[in-house]
Amino acid sequence: MVKRIKRAAVLGSGVMGSGIAAHLANVGIPTLLLDIVPRELTKEEEAKGLTLEHKEVRNRFVNQALQKLLKQKPAPLTSKENLALIEVGNFEDDFHRLAEADWIIEVVVENLEIKKNVFAKVDEVRKPGSIVSSNTSGISVEAMSEGRSEDFKKHFLGTHFFNPPRYLKLLEIIPTKDTDPEVLAFMKTFGEDVLGKGVVVAKDTPNFIANRIGTYGLLVTVREMVNGGYSVGEVDSVTGPLIGRPKSATFRTLDVVGLDTFVHVANNVFEKVEGDEKEVFRVPEFMKAMLEKGWLGSKSGQGFFLKQGKDILELNYKTLEYEPRKQLKTAATEMSKQEKGLANKLKALVYADDRAGTLLWNLLSPVLLYSAELLGEIADDIVAIDRAMKWGFGWELGPFETWDAIGVEQSVRKMMAEGRQVPSWITDMLANGHTSFYKNENGKVLFYDKGEYKAVEENPKVIHIKRLKEEKGVIKKNSGASLIDLGDDVALLEFHSPNNAIGLDIVQMINYALEEVGRNYKGLVIGNQGKNFCVGANLALILMEAQDDNYFEIDLVVRQFQQAMMNIKYSSKPVVVAPFAMTLGGGAEICLPAARIQAASETYMGLVEVGVGLIPGGGGNKELYMKHLNSMPKGVEFDLQKVANKVFETIAMAKVSTSAAEARELNFLNEKDGITMNSDQLLHHAKQAVISLYDSGYRPPVRKKIPVVGETGYATLLLAAQGMYHSGYISEHDLKIAKKLAYVIAGGKVPYGTEVDEQYLLDLEREAFLSLVGEPKSQARMQHMLVKGKPLRN
Repeated sequence: MVKRIKRAAVLGSGVMGSGIAAHLANVGIPTLLLDIVPRELTKEEEAKGLTLEHKEVRNRFVNQALQKLLKQKPAPLTSKENLALIEVGNFEDDFHRLAEADWIIEVVVENLEIKKNVFAKVDEVRKPGSIVSSNTSGISVEAMSEGRSEDFKKHFLGTHFFNPPRYLKLLEIIPTKDTDPEVLAFMKTFGEDVLGKGVVVAKDTPNFIANRIGTYGLLVTVREMVNGGYSVGEVDSVTGPLIGRPKSATFRTLDVVGLDTFVHVANNVFEKVEGDEKEVFRVPEFMKAMLEKGWLGSKSGQGFFLKQGKDILELNYKTLEYEPRKQLKTAATEMSKQEKGLANKLKALVYADDRAGTLLWNLLSPVLLYSAELLGEIADDIVAIDRAMKWGFGWELGPFETWDAIGVEQSVRKMMAEGRQVPSWITDMLANGHTSFYKNENGKVLFYDKGEYKAVEENPKVIHIKRLKEEKGVIKKNSGASLIDLGDDVALLEFHSPNNAIGLDIVQMINYALEEVGRNYKGLVIGNQGKNFCVGANLALILMEAQDDNYFEIDLVVRQFQQAMMNIKYSSKPVVVAPFAMTLGGGAEICLPAARIQAASETYMGLVEVGVGLIPGGGGNKELYMKHLNSMPKGVEFDLQKVANKVFETIAMAKVSTSAAEARELNFLNEKDGITMNSDQLLHHAKQAVISLYDSGYRPPVRKKIPVVGETGYATLLLAAQGMYHSGYISEHDLKIAKKLAYVIAGGKVPYGTEVDEQYLLDLEREAFLSLVGEPKSQARMQHMLVKGKPLRN
């Protein structure tokens, strides 16, 4: 039995195959990517004088796939350097090399006979004990393994990644009757801990869990749109965030996925099921007409929506012509916006007697009933179904969680009154006095299963802050943050201000947390489970004070923020910050001085203050400069100016990493900082980092002087900024900001190589920040960001 996957091989280099290979490279697994050998030369190959025997020609498909990986948006690779971990080859010359792989993943065309032929060859060359899987999205996994050796069958299963593999959390694992339970358990843990996925074990049925219910839900929505006379735009305006679904709602999602892909998935179920269910999966005529016209969505430039200039038009499915986009606004949609929490919003919508309420009830209730009917057929329990829909389709609540939210008793009464068939296990559940699918007991979440409630099984590395608070309470809290006991003598400081923006309340809690931890704990984790880690300081507050000429107040706030960052840096106990998603401006400034950063793989970190007409004010310039200096090899002379130039460029261009790996390349993270693939395990890893630092005798860093480039370096930085201004890349106000930033990074008017104190650099930074806050054009930028949510170039 393979206990570690050191090498992998992917068969098929299409969008999915190359995406899976990229994700394996992202987690550091060397991967062999193979595809078929071309049967004829391209014109370019002929012009080069190549033949069908040349390696370049024989590996053409895989080489083209690698080039696409570098150009694709969003990027499949967390760092372009990861490409070095992918080796290329073809099915004829390199198939024998599958013997080197611990895991072989098949991603060839969705055709059972072709897959069976591939597996027959794999069986001949693979080493005993290696795991083999198929990334099929709906072909029977059992059927693929027919005729294979016993060892093959024991180590064979389905591993269905969702596209794009780097970003979509769901991994459905589909065992066969012959799959060794140890192999299944290993792959589940490997999927969660190494690949960073949310793993759900599915049964070997058409389209497994998420695509079966998701496709059904989409087709029911299309049916209700046609029956109720709604437009494409109206449906999308109420089937997105309003009901806890992604912004892309229904038809924008179809445009992103591609109509051809969707129809293939729908037809797959249509061919394999019977009765009433079959009719729902029949693709409507207008969709077939769209397919014939090649209106597939984003990849063909038009689908249900068409962008014309700045306008987005919607398709009229009756005439197949594009019209201005419509929105569905009713009393229920307006009322739901006033409600707090998704459960209350949903109740306000689905029981409302208006066009929005009717539509949402008619498309939600069949999906809930369908999910209940399929329990046992597609998955063993309701938890697997809920997780699959949340992780695969981005639903905030799975079907059974949605049912709990709208009230099981009330909704079942309404369904029965309308003559809908409610599965007997649900009516029995209600008859026995159980009125919800989930309940909380003693800090544990229980789910209903065959007449009783069982604890939801979870990876031990998953920490839920909400449950921690319910279980242990809070050490101290204010409006901006809470201090919580994480267990094992580690404390957690959680931000919960609006958008986790940093104000004085958070600064006060940072200082309190450090004092409390200094006395009673091994160390502190700063982290949360909001939408983003932290998008910066409270901009509205800064702008308001600036417009009231309260510069004394702003000065005080900046001083306090700077001091709190220094307190983090020189804390007697280790502080580990756990950033994820947007970690911008002040959010990045909180990370930089910490003893360690434990970042989620999807961390978008940057000092972006230039975009609002400012420069970092909480020590970000100094800390990024020091992080660069500390990354230089010890005892080797280096060019100080190059370091200053790099830091200046990163901050002046407001560079934001597109992953934690890229944050490391930009020096926001160093080699000691950690990266967590599974964001659900981020707090666990941060806590382990605290314990490890404490146990190895942590001592805070010693304060030391910092060499700066001074006046001559300032002139060099200025020259670069002026060059950009004269070339028309930046505005006059950008140049003014750049001059201030250059002065701070250069360390002011001192000779090159002068060693200065940290406080001196903080004072320079604060003065520059305050002078820019007073600039009318900077205030206009702040105002624009607050109102429009995007930078103003003035």
